[in-house]
Amino acid sequence: MLSVLQDRTYRHLFLAQVIALVGTGLATVALGLLAYDLAGADAGAVLGTALAIKMVAYIGIGPVANAFADRLPRRAFLVSMDLVRAGVALMLPFVTEIWQVYLLIFLLQSASAAFTPAFQAAIPDILPDEARYTRALSLSRLAYDLESLVSPMLAAALLSVISFHWLFGGTVLGFLASAALVVSVVVPQPKRQPQAGGTYARTTRGSRIYLKTPRLRGLLALNLAAAAGGAMVIVNTVVFVRSLLGRSENDVALGLAAFGAGSMLAALALPRVLERLDDRKVMVTAALLLAASLLATAAAIATPGLDRWAALLMLWPIMGVGYSAVLTPSGRLLRRSANPEDRSAVFAAQFALSHACWLVTYLVAGAVGARIGLGWTSVALAVLAAVGVLGALAFWPTEDPDVVVHRHDDLPAHHPHLREGKPTGDVRTHAHDFVIDDLHRQWPSAGI
Repeated sequence: MLSVLQDRTYRHLFLAQVIALVGTGLATVALGLLAYDLAGADAGAVLGTALAIKMVAYIGIGPVANAFADRLPRRAFLVSMDLVRAGVALMLPFVTEIWQVYLLIFLLQSASAAFTPAFQAAIPDILPDEARYTRALSLSRLAYDLESLVSPMLAAALLSVISFHWLFGGTVLGFLASAALVVSVVVPQPKRQPQAGGTYARTTRGSRIYLKTPRLRGLLALNLAAAAGGAMVIVNTVVFVRSLLGRSENDVALGLAAFGAGSMLAALALPRVLERLDDRKVMVTAALLLAASLLATAAAIATPGLDRWAALLMLWPIMGVGYSAVLTPSGRLLRRSANPEDRSAVFAAQFALSHACWLVTYLVAGAVGARIGLGWTSVALAVLAAVGVLGALAFWPTEDPDVVVHRHDDLPAHHPHLREGKPTGDVRTHAHDFVIDDLHRQWPSAGI
């Protein structure tokens, strides 16, 4: 897995991701404690609303930013977004009102919504070989797990000597270090593709490709399952530990670290697992594991006399395994499903549409928890995870080859594209790696 770090450009970008995410992880812990400081037992609702605002920024800003990002130097664009995020994080320690939390979260996450898809789309340009790219995806998942594992542990150590407000300083330093590492390499510039239809067409192109591709519709359903498990952990760990169990701030960090440990374990194992099993089987099984873990959480909360702290430390790692096993292979699906010139748009669509799922689950995790308790919250999120599993089974065919036989009744018989791929007898029918683009506007029906 570590062999991909021999590539200097990828190594620097990976380190930038790691450092920025460690800082973001410190902010996650600090934000939960800030919400508890401002709202007490209603911290789950406040944090759920703040994270829902984050999702609104991701859904609204991501596709729009992508429509213009390929017109700007990619490296300068990434660095400028890092600097914006550092500036906003610098203001978070001085928050005294809940509305200020909401405003700063929107600004911070708007910059992240512009940064993340551009960053993710650069990786397959740097590592075009699929095997190396798969290893990079696992490393990227490990980097995200640092936010859930190393950052909370670091936060727990720091909280023993400093106020949680100072944790936001680590976030600022993380974004500044990320910017410096991006500046140190040449980031491949995406090829500009002339497109008809103006800004609206560029903004929606990725979503149109995404929603017309069966495996990506299945991925969207699985995103709902991953978001259901993740929302329970991110929104309600602080409420579970502080209000339900009456434990310390350090135990909030340890609970989040338990989730991160499971996620990291899955990320380490997935490259070998994906050599033996197809993406669909791995991801659907992981989504089922999330639904089962959420139901087990509800049962643990409802069972009198049970050691709920021990139950959390058992269930959160299992949830982390399922979460990582759903999300880590998603980059492979996106890479398979778009031409290089459309890759950034499809990554932006995944970013926006997956976070629409998070918007729903964050609101459920916060609002239901505040009104009728954590047990019923777990049940509601388990239902959403089950809906995701059923959607994936319905939308994503079991047989999902890259090369697809299809007809071009819309093209003249002399069109040069008809001479590409493998002919199948009919002049208008051929087979090649199929993706949605300007020449292939609909997925072929079975049997064509």
